[in-house]
Amino acid sequence: MKLKFEQYKDKVMGCWAGKNIGGVLGAPFEGLRQINDIDFYTQDLSMGPPPNDDLDLQIVWLAAVERYGRSVDAAILGEYWLSFIIPNWVEYGMGKANMRAGLQPPLSGVADNTYKDSCGCYIRSEIWACLAPGHPEIAARYAYEDAIVDHAGEGMYGEIFFAALQSAAFVEGNTRKLIDIGLSYIPEDSITASAIKKAIECYDNGLSLREARKEIHNTAPGTFGIQGVKLSEINALDNEGLEIGAPGFDAPENVAFTIAGWLYGNEDFGDCLCKAAAFGEDTDCTCATLGAVLGIVKGVSNLPRKWMEPLDDKIATLCIDKTSHMLWVPQTATELSNRVMRIMPAFLGQDECDILAEDGMVINCKDGDDLYCRKTDDYLPLINGNGGGKSELLPIRSLCALSPFVVRQSFPAFHVMVDYKGSVHFKHGADRSIRVTVINVKAMCQQQWARITLYTPSGVEVVGAKSVLLPLNNLHGSEACVEFTFNLDAFEGSKAELIIDTALEGRHSYGDVKVTLMREA
Repeated sequence: MKLKFEQYKDKVMGCWAGKNIGGVLGAPFEGLRQINDIDFYTQDLSMGPPPNDDLDLQIVWLAAVERYGRSVDAAILGEYWLSFIIPNWVEYGMGKANMRAGLQPPLSGVADNTYKDSCGCYIRSEIWACLAPGHPEIAARYAYEDAIVDHAGEGMYGEIFFAALQSAAFVEGNTRKLIDIGLSYIPEDSITASAIKKAIECYDNGLSLREARKEIHNTAPGTFGIQGVKLSEINALDNEGLEIGAPGFDAPENVAFTIAGWLYGNEDFGDCLCKAAAFGEDTDCTCATLGAVLGIVKGVSNLPRKWMEPLDDKIATLCIDKTSHMLWVPQTATELSNRVMRIMPAFLGQDECDILAEDGMVINCKDGDDLYCRKTDDYLPLINGNGGGKSELLPIRSLCALSPFVVRQSFPAFHVMVDYKGSVHFKHGADRSIRVTVINVKAMCQQQWARITLYTPSGVEVVGAKSVLLPLNNLHGSEACVEFTFNLDAFEGSKAELIIDTALEGRHSYGDVKVTLMREA
């Protein structure tokens, strides 16, 4: 399917305008477990809109893409996160603390991170959708790289779901199809998927919004809306029968509330956003994300003036460190949209975006069944790349299935995965092991030998060989694997840093991956 530039422009501008509108609408009710009966903004906007982190975090990602293009990955995004993001609260703070300690993504998102399943990354999906319009398989992959900086599991699934849905919305307008497309990119047995399906079920069965709120919440109970509220007061706020979930487990129900607002609003832009706000909990996130979805579907040309005029296109940032003067920060949604549109052709690539088309730039998009995620078991392993795209190391389903304790790193001729085997810790009196996998890169597929060597600091004794030479088949996706075991009883430090060195025999190609382990008390 061909997407013309004017259509793309209308939808990108709709995305950021809708994101801004929703974030402003929902902000006053953030963190409240109650039904919010509203039909318009409740703030005084005469001095402009208030800042909201749902939008400004993505400006940092845009800066990374402008420098690194399609090469951007979780490691690069992590560096930008440390350099330019101010907040140290919950998952943002734990992700930053882990990276400062030497734990790279995805370890930074999972290690000791109580809020890894919270809402801080599903609100960052729009940048990837706008950079990969009509290509949910690309948008979802970069949403994964984004999410694992400070999230894991259900929190990660929320961003992948929305990135795929929003990318598809550039070429597909049917609500149910878009939800199904998003669901195809996340595990069917995930709690996020269950909560989304519950929202659909509630709407189809004619449940009231109040009834649906309870059903959805109890499918994936979180605690976002009762932070700082006395337990004795919770039911007094019309919350009787709502279960109390684990602290930080907030993304699944809020993702589902976003979808429920869309359904219960019956395609009316303002009513959809107000319905999303009515469900309570993390309302700036639910409303902002839904505003972006509707903005893409409808385009800015079809957004109601009633909702746009009070904001006057202005955006305000909250989380970006501007003191270094190294990061461009837009003042309006239009400025942000223009910046995204300028970089999109380079990000998407000339095969998918023809800037020299006779009638103006044209984007070659997926359509129909091709918008859905391809299942890995539909393809022969090693021959079709396990169902992945042309440049993918692993398709998104395989990435979702990876343990969050597996670190991936790419080099020109191969990829390396280091499996920490479920923990970043070591302890006295027990051997420790890691598993290293070297994977052939499709563009460089040749029969070759991979030399994998483990270098350790003083006091760390390797049990067995420190270096192996393994054959690496020429088929795309072929692997060479080794497990290293070592003992740290003589190691005196609190943090052990090891190096995995990989080299291909007969080539100059090599790459090092650092392994960081923390002493367990």
